Amino acid sequence: MPGNLQIGLLGAAAIAPSALIRPARQTPRVTVTAVAARERTRAEAFARKHGVPVVHTDYDTLLADPQVDAVYVPLPNGLHAEWTLKALEAGKHVLCEKPFTANRAEAERVADAADAAYARSGLVVMEAFHYRYHRLAERMCEVVTSGELGELRHVEAEVCFPLPRFSDIRYDYALAGGAAMDAGCYAVHAARLLGAGDPQVASARMITLGKDPRIDRAMSAELAFPGGVTGRVRASMWSRRVLSIRARAVGMDGELNVTNFVMPQLYHQLTIRAPRGSGRHAVRRERVSRKPSSYVCQLTAFAAAVLDGGPVLTSARDAVTTMGVLDGIYRAAGLPLRGATKDQSSAP
Repeated sequence: MPGNLQIGLLGAAAIAPSALIRPARQTPRVTVTAVAARERTRAEAFARKHGVPVVHTDYDTLLADPQVDAVYVPLPNGLHAEWTLKALEAGKHVLCEKPFTANRAEAERVADAADAAYARSGLVVMEAFHYRYHRLAERMCEVVTSGELGELRHVEAEVCFPLPRFSDIRYDYALAGGAAMDAGCYAVHAARLLGAGDPQVASARMITLGKDPRIDRAMSAELAFPGGVTGRVRASMWSRRVLSIRARAVGMDGELNVTNFVMPQLYHQLTIRAPRGSGRHAVRRERVSRKPSSYVCQLTAFAAAVLDGGPVLTSARDAVTTMGVLDGIYRAAGLPLRGATKDQSSAP
């Protein structure tokens, strides 16, 4: 492969400009070279606006393009597994939006295919948890693993934002929608990042959508990590907790609180309470560099993984565990798992 990664975009999704188009302009070894959408006119309008040189009539044609090395998959949740698998079959590397699939069973199938494709052809599959590639996530891990807080006892994370447009695909059960899927996947991933080992779901509570009781507009869950560490995750797309994006780790000797771990380039803060001596605690506040953005960091890491064999922190195999926790949350809340049906006609 030449020294420049040519990426094709499956779907003219609203997230694509911030997650791929603009970051690619700041990532020297990456070029967005093609786009396809369910409606060609939509793809053409997207290409004109964002300077994408090639428009394909459909997703399959884009996957058959020999000039495309990798694809970014920002399709609705329920279509992630299908098109990641098709991309691997076509010999393309994949950067797939979160949540990786609709459920754990799908994630296992994709992870098996990803493992085989990597062994056979060196193909890379990365789940797009962009926050994980920013310096803030690294610093969060450093504080917890350094021993500064003492033995870890509790972790929690919450991602709550307002989305009162109930016709949005994120409220569509057929497309694997729900607050736990779209916001909660971040919270689960961050809790796993700070916690030790893979958690079990102890309990879960939800607030459902009036027009479809299968859809959670808010969800909270209690987790149990190995070694007695407890956890809590919260997610909301519409509830009294309008906007809250934070993470917390509590040790025997101190505590870490992080504000806005998801989009640290906009604003963030770490607050650390740790022993100072004589039974007292000191509180300090830290920030890391906001630049480059989490999306640029992610795209740089994806290019390095493909071109240089660099590490993938959010692998397909890692996604299996996250999706297993999300399955457990839905079961504990008494809601059906996502992915029972699919409606491809709603793809962007």
